[in-house]
Amino acid sequence: MENLEKIVSYCKRKGFIFQSSDIYGGFGGFYDYGPLGVELKNNIKKSWWNYMVYQKPNIVGLDSSIIMNPKIWEASGHTKTFSDPLAECKECHKRFRTDHLIKEQNCEEKDLKCPNCKGSFMPSRQFNLMLKTFIGPVEDDASVAYLRPETAQAIFVNYRNILDTQRVKPPFGIAQIGKGFRNEITPGNFTFRTREFEQMELEFFVKPGEDEKFFEYWVNERMRWYTDVLGIKKENLRIAYQGKEDLAHYAKACGDIEYNFPIGWSEIEGIANRSDFDLSQHEKYSGADLKYFDPETKESYLPFVIEPSCGVDRVALALLCEAYEEIEGGRTTTTESAKEIETVLRINKNLSPVKIAILPLVKNKEIITGKAKEIYNLLSPHFYCEYDEAGTIGRRYRRQDEIGTPYCITIDFETIEKDNSVTIRDRDTMEQERVEINNLINYFYKQFNNL
Repeated sequence: MENLEKIVSYCKRKGFIFQSSDIYGGFGGFYDYGPLGVELKNNIKKSWWNYMVYQKPNIVGLDSSIIMNPKIWEASGHTKTFSDPLAECKECHKRFRTDHLIKEQNCEEKDLKCPNCKGSFMPSRQFNLMLKTFIGPVEDDASVAYLRPETAQAIFVNYRNILDTQRVKPPFGIAQIGKGFRNEITPGNFTFRTREFEQMELEFFVKPGEDEKFFEYWVNERMRWYTDVLGIKKENLRIAYQGKEDLAHYAKACGDIEYNFPIGWSEIEGIANRSDFDLSQHEKYSGADLKYFDPETKESYLPFVIEPSCGVDRVALALLCEAYEEIEGGRTTTTESAKEIETVLRINKNLSPVKIAILPLVKNKEIITGKAKEIYNLLSPHFYCEYDEAGTIGRRYRRQDEIGTPYCITIDFETIEKDNSVTIRDRDTMEQERVEINNLINYFYKQFNNL
């Protein structure tokens, strides 16, 4: 497992992730995804949506607004309880999360020392994480609104709309992918804890009494996505069930899927049994009837909700940590690689940002480069391809290995003069085979599974 600093450097160097507002000195807790990073994120989201929506007959999708009626956050409890304990140093006035300091320094709150100047702290206070904004021309209390800190509440307030317009009934789910915002006191560990993030959430509505069964189902199902679909090693994942004293106020049970990051075991997904807390709160505050009437049993009830929720950014970071590998001296014995460290990103080929690299053997022969560009035009409508003619073929192979491209196509003189075939090189095995150009599309469709 590589250290986090090496992953951060790699992500900037190869165009995966940049510090937001970098030329202005950055902006804490915010990151921009570069050309490769945005492809990786899109592939993760496609995989999740395919697994959670397309492969499940009783799950539908939603795309809600980021800013909603502020009464929603009163009903959910966010305006009062969505907070972290804040500790401010008496000397340097830097601020930290009190609970994090207590864990790191293994002492009581009164004995904490400032990590920055070793000074003592003022009494801690609760700091609300909601990011405020104003709607309309006047900035007063009546125009206050919030950037959503999660996507879940929008699903709950649309539950009735979906129940009325779609042919669904419990057990059924509503899935959503979208941005969330939290004014974290101490964002850090690269993209693990940020102030702007992207969530993939499912709210699964079930009949009371069936909630425990579906809670266990979704814990197992979500683990299967990480191992069987994303290809993360089982030994790097674990389930941590929260004790009653650690549960959120709305939760009946919660299991966290944790990944063994360079910073240690940390959560990438939470699966919670939210009981009927959310629907009952919104029913109370809005006055709307959110009960489900079962025409078969003639009973009405508020469904319980099972919520698998994960962050796209944390999943992407876990995949980069999982796939990153350094090989001293490279994987060949050529003179140009003997004293170097070769980097290979062994990422699941269905998630790799670039799927196929098109590499003409030489760049100063139009007959070779022309054919290579024809192949690029042939494949690019089907797969994300990259055309590269700069440098030796060995260097180009290594550049593609470094960004995780699973297949490289080499066009040589034999392609033109003999068999109309190309050489395909596999990133992981380094094995090569000749394939006819007319068969390339079918060949690669067999190599890549649908996300």
